[in-house]
Amino acid sequence: MAQKRGDSSILVPMIRLNPEKLHLSKWTATSPVRKEKHFIVTALIRDEQETVVACLIEAVHSRKPRKIDWRELKDPEKWQQGWR
Repeated sequence: MAQKRGDSSILVPMIRLNPEKLHLSKWTATSPVRKEKHFIVTALIRDEQETVVACLIEAVHSRKPRKIDWRELKDPEKWQQGWR
């Protein structure tokens, strides 16, 4: 699976993720907001069928939690796996 990057015709592959293995994984935001760049997945949010639907990420610097759809982490335009 791939997605288009901006206005160019270059295709960027989406990151393959297993939502069950996201807990405590580390991420770097490609466009930091308020100097928050590095995050850790601190919790997985599940629906009635126990399917992961979202995750709680915590900024390393400020420790502020933020709820996001786990699929957002697959977008290389927004997130990079690990701390960079």
